[in-house]
Amino acid sequence: MLELAVLGILHDGPLHGYEVRKELSTKLGAIRAAFSYGSLYPVLRRMRELGWIAEEEPDPAQTAPPLTTRRGKVVYRITAEGKEHFSTLITKAGPDCYDDEAFGVHFAFFGRTDPLVRLRILEGRRRRVEEKREGLRETLHRTGQRLDSYTLELQRHGLEAADREVRWLNELIANEQSLDLSSIHDRE
Repeated sequence: MLELAVLGILHDGPLHGYEVRKELSTKLGAIRAAFSYGSLYPVLRRMRELGWIAEEEPDPAQTAPPLTTRRGKVVYRITAEGKEHFSTLITKAGPDCYDDEAFGVHFAFFGRTDPLVRLRILEGRRRRVEEKREGLRETLHRTGQRLDSYTLELQRHGLEAADREVRWLNELIANEQSLDLSSIHDRE
């Protein structure tokens, strides 16, 4: 998922590593993008080796003065192969796209995703959250009386969060379906 996110961010223009990490945090939220430079740079290196991104020479105006040994920041840009790979990744709508992290990354780039793929991902995510919600309800029903008050509240909180997410997903699905209907009417 980090590859998809990095390619999506570099799709907008070249950035150096710090800017990539900052954009990931902005786009995906601090919680989902809580990864270290130690995990980002190996991914950038691997993506460069695969030809999906390229390094650009640092801007001489931004490099350190000649008396220091600091090198300028490496700037990464997406290549044609990277754009093609991004297009392939963004069109996938399999079960792995419904999990928390994968869904968040895909959702962050829904503006570049085909409407039918968006709808499939939203519906799949809704099914996944509904399954989780039913599991939480069953657990609460079965063990609720044996749980201490804090554990019980944590279970209720999880159930309420799942209920909210299902409502949110229902709204998004309805919006996608109305967009799809309006595009059909526009073609007629």
